[in-house]
Amino acid sequence: MVAGRVVRFDGSRGYGFIAPEDGTEDVFLHVNDLLIPEQQLRPGLVVEFEVEEGDRGPKASSVKLPAASAGRPAAPAGGGGAVPFPVTPRHPDARHTDGDDPLCDVLTPDEYLHEVTEILLATAPSLTGEQILQVRLGLLRFGRNHGWTED
Repeated sequence: MVAGRVVRFDGSRGYGFIAPEDGTEDVFLHVNDLLIPEQQLRPGLVVEFEVEEGDRGPKASSVKLPAASAGRPAAPAGGGGAVPFPVTPRHPDARHTDGDDPLCDVLTPDEYLHEVTEILLATAPSLTGEQILQVRLGLLRFGRNHGWTED
């Protein structure tokens, strides 16, 4: 078995990619090769798998969670052992005691940009400053269009 982290997975198309921990080429992942529920797949999730040679390169099979980490959140790629930002599963009906929906916090543009910057630095430390600024600007526009920020 080889260990690696899910890079991305498109549930509607049923495929994605895994980055092996040994730094070799990303491995193709198809939904039919999962031994875990598809809903568990997310970027950064540590998985174990067999590598087969597919028609277009390496292909993962028998994809499962490592026995030692089953049920625990994975650390982000790049080491450090800590999750860069908390991911707290919530029940869809969860509410704060004041009646606010905890999933609908509206941030100021500065707060939003700060959060985005911290996430980018933690999950993609190889981005240049210019790339981070471009991504932040695009995400801020997107956030404003969706009501995630307000001046």
